[in-house]
Amino acid sequence: MLREGLELPAGATVLVGENGSGKSTVLEVLAAALGLNAEGGSAGARHETRRSEPGSLDLIVERSPGAARWAYFLRDETLHGLYSYLEENPEPRRPEPRFHEMSHGEGFLALLGDRATRPGFYLLDEPDAALSFTGTLSLMVRLTELVADGAQVVVATHSPVLAALPGAHLLEVGTWGLREARWADLELAASWRQFLDDPASFLRHLR
Repeated sequence: MLREGLELPAGATVLVGENGSGKSTVLEVLAAALGLNAEGGSAGARHETRRSEPGSLDLIVERSPGAARWAYFLRDETLHGLYSYLEENPEPRRPEPRFHEMSHGEGFLALLGDRATRPGFYLLDEPDAALSFTGTLSLMVRLTELVADGAQVVVATHSPVLAALPGAHLLEVGTWGLREARWADLELAASWRQFLDDPASFLRHLR
């Protein structure tokens, strides 16, 4: 899938797909190609618990001339390990927020707000797992601000809300690889719409 090349336009790209479709793999490969820690953080982060990223990384990331070099990777499944690493290795001359003392969603938004302060390349793997509906909207506002300031953002999500990120390039991941998609055509959006319209009827069809 990735050996054929992946061209990401400026601004935001959102990856959607079922569990196991390869969304997280795409972000892990992008992170490795950018020199970022596979479990989250910046290029300088050195924490590791259990290696799970793909062994073959046949991907070259080319940035436009003059593009910002700063990059950061946030993975929902390894956030607590990243919190511990940051608390044990605080940046000089400034206090580190106590992420472990916050709720899951509060910690995620605080970390993003603390690190995403300038143009750069930001990778977010399933941030919706940490966030409520209002938290997801807060994330959308921050991502929109980052893109307006010149940042590039890639998000993997199961959320039809995040998939509707204004102006984002939408890619659907599956057995076919990667393909461009429109929000209105996503099975993800259609399934949520049907469920919210009539939960009882939707659930009866699962039996």
